Amino acid sequence: MYIHLSNASDKPIYEQITTQIKEAILANKLLAGDALPSIRSLAKELKISVMTTKRAYADLERDGFIETVAGKGSFVTERNQDFLREELLRQIEEHLQKAVKTAKTAGIAKEELQELLSLMLEEE
Repeated sequence: MYIHLSNASDKPIYEQITTQIKEAILANKLLAGDALPSIRSLAKELKISVMTTKRAYADLERDGFIETVAGKGSFVTERNQDFLREELLRQIEEHLQKAVKTAKTAGIAKEELQELLSLMLEEE
């Protein structure tokens, strides 16, 4: 599993780890039952504190993306399709909010932004 950390990011390191693992799960790069690296081995690999990786794993477990089995490790959980859809919708909303904010800053009208979105959807 490859995780890229950026010191230039405005997000804390544990959040960067959490986000990248969530994205890998949502993109089916990590599947239900797949084992994650141990907290200690991930910390060593990324050259960060064990507490940082522990926080990331705790957040992933809290959000239902992974489960930890004592003595065996952390594993990707079986995903409920409704939950998966809800998480993807949340991500889309987040990106659209950023796009709307940027469009407002650039003085782009609502109609022009809607047309741009329509064109992008047609390109797929």
